[in-house]
Amino acid sequence: MGNVVNRVFDSNGPEGKVRGTPQQIIDKYLQLARDAQLGNDRVAEQNFLQHAEHYTRMLGAAQREMAQQQEERQRQQQFQREQRQNGDNGDVNQREDAPQSDEDGAGLVETPESRAAAQPVVEPVAEAPAEEATAPEAATADEAPAKKPRRPRAPRKPRVKKDEGEAPQSDDAA
Repeated sequence: MGNVVNRVFDSNGPEGKVRGTPQQIIDKYLQLARDAQLGNDRVAEQNFLQHAEHYTRMLGAAQREMAQQQEERQRQQQFQREQRQNGDNGDVNQREDAPQSDEDGAGLVETPESRAAAQPVVEPVAEAPAEEATAPEAATADEAPAKKPRRPRAPRKPRVKKDEGEAPQSDDAA
């Protein structure tokens, strides 16, 4: 919506052009509606009230949006303050086992810890009997659940071309 609260609008109402911020336009239309009411012109009064309502809705929507943005900024500032308070010894979001960047930020410095963290740990697995191999294994907290083994597919039927779909003719039939 942008900065609607302080923006200057030109409103073409029934009595001519009204210029100003949304609040100024609302006040002007409400004043015109009171004048029309005193003059016993109910149609003009309702018309001015409808124009005032339009700008009231615009102003309300803009103010709600600004309040939401302000709340979001406050949440972000609070989060940053908490991060600074909790993270005096370094960046809280950075993992300890992640490679650290060098001083000038040109690249990553590889340490023995980062090399060990980057390499997967391979543990020997004992062969399971055939009947246990098809049963799904129970997953521990550190492992992802094992996938079920796939069933072998049935062999495909050979495709028959349209020309070959007709019965073959033999030389004996002639």
